[in-house]
Amino acid sequence: MTAATALGAQTYRADGVVLIRGLFAPHVETLRAGVARNMADPGPYASTNDRAGETGLFFDDYCNWQRIPEFQEVVRDPAVIDAAATLMGSKSVQLFHDHVLVKEPGTSMATPWHQDAPYYFVQGQQTISFWSPLDPVREATLRCVAGSHLWPKDVVPTRWVSETAFFEGDYIPVPDPEAEGMRIVEFEMEPGDAVAFHYRTLHGARGNTATTRRRAFSLRLVGDDACYVTRPGPTSPPFPGHDMVEGQRLREDWFPVLR
Repeated sequence: MTAATALGAQTYRADGVVLIRGLFAPHVETLRAGVARNMADPGPYASTNDRAGETGLFFDDYCNWQRIPEFQEVVRDPAVIDAAATLMGSKSVQLFHDHVLVKEPGTSMATPWHQDAPYYFVQGQQTISFWSPLDPVREATLRCVAGSHLWPKDVVPTRWVSETAFFEGDYIPVPDPEAEGMRIVEFEMEPGDAVAFHYRTLHGARGNTATTRRRAFSLRLVGDDACYVTRPGPTSPPFPGHDMVEGQRLREDWFPVLR
């Protein structure tokens, strides 16, 4: 896996996305149990993304690693941390947050095209998200636009249900990658495989038309150059009361340094 990750770092720098087979494979059952615990006891940021005319259930929640023991176990896996460091080209690896996304069978709502970076109060080139399905995925897999992490401007962050702007600023409109002929990278994946992508990589996912669930666990990490940045409005996640200032490294008591 180490050699594959080192080779993948070249693709990661160029495309902003790479597939790592089996990275979370040792934790699939643990994460399934964690997702079940999370859905039974949602956190304050949980949503079922209810939109008129859509079918099924699209549950998502984030920032639960401190209260869900199954997630605590996974975020400290040395193999995951080493892969993050290699792909980011960073000596250090710091935890930002976790994210659970579940699309039950027959869920029609797509995950809209978006970049994560504009929602976050993090700035830096050394950032990485791991998206790992806990069920086999084909059509409902993650889709990423190769090279979008190098765009000169970020895409406007929007609310997924209302599709309104999260806040105003110097952003470009959300594109239609298929209509505009962009190179979309997507993979058929087995449980425990992981897509690694940059916070600025444009990504989304179709609804789940399969007869089986699509559970996914995401882990967001940052590297050496990541620091706090002020956005034009409230960020998501908000982390109220963080007391950080422009240019400050994320406070380590809230965002543990894993390496």
